[in-house]
Amino acid sequence: MPTRARDRLLDTAERLFYAEGIRSVGVDRIVAESGVGRASMYRHFPGKDDLVVAVLVRRDEAWRAWLRDAVDRLAGPVPADRDDRPLAVFDALAERFARDDFRGCAFINTIVETADPGSVAHEVADAHKKAVTAYVDGLLAAAGYQRHTALAGQFVLLMDGAIVTALRERTPAAAGLARSTAVALLRTG
Repeated sequence: MPTRARDRLLDTAERLFYAEGIRSVGVDRIVAESGVGRASMYRHFPGKDDLVVAVLVRRDEAWRAWLRDAVDRLAGPVPADRDDRPLAVFDALAERFARDDFRGCAFINTIVETADPGSVAHEVADAHKKAVTAYVDGLLAAAGYQRHTALAGQFVLLMDGAIVTALRERTPAAAGLARSTAVALLRTG
């Protein structure tokens, strides 16, 4: 059962890690900004790495739920075209990119910051990317694409590239470019 102190620690850490990076934010700052005592922090999370993993697990669940809901909303209950649902992932990303607090993908950022592929944080970030790929694969399979698994990998590559480009260029336009590339992929798929 989560406690209020635990939730405050997670909320604060998630906000700071996403805005400023995992390495640049120390435990002292998280404790200070959350209003949770140091002893309580260490009761919930034995170390910063444990807190990072908990933040990523929670963010993974929330982000994937957001993507599913956004695709459902953007594609509509009965899509007019079989491509509506798979392509809606790019429309969802465009909305995300337009937010003032957009700072890229927390999971890509984590993979970059944690150079050790054997670290638990890196593994959680990798599992997130695999889960997103499986979701996109399901959308493409439901749309009737025979090469849905290969297309899903290509879609996620486009999604990740659009995320990085949107962060670099500070515009949601990258999602539209990725979407048009995905349309071309579907024509060959």
